[in-house]
Amino acid sequence: MADIRAMADQVRSMGKELGFSFVGFARAGLLEEEARRLEKWLNAGYHGRMGYMENHFEKRIDPTELVPGARTVVCLMYNYYTEREQEDPESPKLSKYAYGQDYHKVIKEKLHQLLDQMRIRFGDIQGRCFVDSAPVMERDWARYAGLGWPGKNTLLIHPRAGSYFFLAELIIDLDLEPDEPMRDYCGTCTRCIDACPTEAISSQGYLVDGSKCISYLTIELREEIPDQFAGKMDNWMFGCDVCQEVCPWNRFSKKHSEPAFEPPDELMTMQKREWIEITEDVFNALFKHSAVKRTKYQGLKRNIKFLQ
Repeated sequence: MADIRAMADQVRSMGKELGFSFVGFARAGLLEEEARRLEKWLNAGYHGRMGYMENHFEKRIDPTELVPGARTVVCLMYNYYTEREQEDPESPKLSKYAYGQDYHKVIKEKLHQLLDQMRIRFGDIQGRCFVDSAPVMERDWARYAGLGWPGKNTLLIHPRAGSYFFLAELIIDLDLEPDEPMRDYCGTCTRCIDACPTEAISSQGYLVDGSKCISYLTIELREEIPDQFAGKMDNWMFGCDVCQEVCPWNRFSKKHSEPAFEPPDELMTMQKREWIEITEDVFNALFKHSAVKRTKYQGLKRNIKFLQ
């Protein structure tokens, strides 16, 4: 026990040296309760047109299907919060997570560095790195690893730091001392439920109809945005931060220290008219290294037009 505890402490220290705010550990195994919940969510059609959510069900609920012999899920949180805002209050809005460079690439590189360091320290380790790009139930694993609880908006909330974090995982065949899950501290608060512009969050909370979520409508949906959402988009052209902006726990959010997540000045100073008239060349230059590329030029133009 002392060895797996000492190793866990070393991994936690290495992770923080690489910029991760919090590191926790969960015992790899089948997520039975979560599997039933996911199946119910899919059957209700809450995933909208995200057909990929139906794929690889067994891999989503069992990390040993992704990494044979997996013993531990290392869960990590990387802060992206900034107080910076787009300067023109009438400009269509971007979610804060998309201000800087694509987090997938930035964090994936750090995960590989961490895994390399662990192999140097502990010997041959079989494992894989994940950053929101594979069938991993990251919020559930982060809860089991003691990094927070899924709030009523279903985002992971840390009681000392809020929810403006990217989640990442290492699934490895090394035994490390697991952490204890964290209890729920949402209490009777319903601010996220009350504030959601499209009423995507269930009235009881802890359930989101993804097909109504502004992030889904502006990023995942490839078709035209349904007319039922006209006038309800709160001027968001890519993603949405409303349920985070109103969450009381985000009063504890602190500015990130990752240079790659700093937004270019030209992004923050663009005026409403410039967004409406944005060309493909400007789009490509502005979002060359950004997660906004996912929606593509035509997708962003569609979103901006829908807001008018």
